[in-house]
Amino acid sequence: MIRIQFIIAGFCLCSASLLAQQTPMYTQYMLNPLVINPAVAGTNNYYQIRLNNRFQWAGFTDAPITNGLSVYGPHASKKLDMGYGGYVLSDITGPTSTLNVSGCYAYNIAINDEIRMSMGLSLGMLQRKTEGTQIKMRDLLDNTLGDQTYAAYVPDGNVGIYVYSSSFNFGFSAMQLFNNKIKLEEKNSLNRLKTHFFLTGSYKYFINREFAIEPSLIIKAVSPVPLQVDISARAIYKNMVWAGFSFRTGDAVSILLGYNHDNKFSFGYSYDIGITAIRKYNYGSHELMVSYRFNTLK
Repeated sequence: MIRIQFIIAGFCLCSASLLAQQTPMYTQYMLNPLVINPAVAGTNNYYQIRLNNRFQWAGFTDAPITNGLSVYGPHASKKLDMGYGGYVLSDITGPTSTLNVSGCYAYNIAINDEIRMSMGLSLGMLQRKTEGTQIKMRDLLDNTLGDQTYAAYVPDGNVGIYVYSSSFNFGFSAMQLFNNKIKLEEKNSLNRLKTHFFLTGSYKYFINREFAIEPSLIIKAVSPVPLQVDISARAIYKNMVWAGFSFRTGDAVSILLGYNHDNKFSFGYSYDIGITAIRKYNYGSHELMVSYRFNTLK
C-alpha cells in the first residue's frame, strides 16, 4: 500500500512539474519585487535588504526549497535617477538545484508630478546542478548519472519596466532572455532555458488614516504551459500590520500575514493550501520574508 501511495504521489509531482515554471515561485511576490523585475531598483529613496525562504509541500520527500537574498536602492545623488542592486537565489528540489547570482541596474524618469517610470536590466550567472549520489535507480542495470555531481554554468539576463506612484504600480519583465542550452553530462539530452514573462500590478486604497486595502496581481507566462495568475489582497493597519489572502490558479489558496516594526524591520509569512491532487501527500507550503530598511538618503 505504501508503494502504491508513493507511485501516485510521484505521478502527481511529475504532473505538477510538467506545468511548472523554470523560475522560483513566490506567494509574497509583492514583498520582494526585485527578483521578478530589475526595474524596481532605485524606486525608493532608501536601501533595503530582503531575505525570502519558501518551503514547498511540507512533509513531501525532497520537496522544493527556495532561498533568496536581495539588496537594492537608489544612487546617492538626486541628480542621477538611477538604482543599483543584486540578488542571490537558490532553488533546490531533491537532487537538482539552481543557483542564480545577478546584479541589477535601473534608470527612472518622471512622467508627471505623481507618476514615474523605471527601466531596468540584470545580468548574472546561473548554475544548474544534479547530485548523482542522491539518485538511486532500483531494478535498472544502467545508472545513467552514476555517483557523480554534474553542473553547468550559463549567463543569465532579465529586463523590466516599472511604472509607479505613491498609490499604485504596474510592471512588466522578461527573465532568462538568453535561452541558453544546459547539458549536465554526456548521456543527457540538451535542455533549454525558456524566457518567462511577468505582468504585475497593485493599488493601495486608503479607507481612512489608519486602514488601507491593497489588491495585487501577477500573471506568469512561459511557452508552452498555460498562463498562471496570482490574485492577492491585503488589509493594512497603520502601515504596521497586515493580513490577507491569495489565490494561484491551478495550485493553491494562501493566507498572508505581516508586521512592520518602526518602519525598519518587516516580517511576512504565508501559508499555501493546495487545490490539486498532490495536496493529499503534503501539509501545505510555508514562506517567510524578513527585511531591513536603511536610513533614507538625503
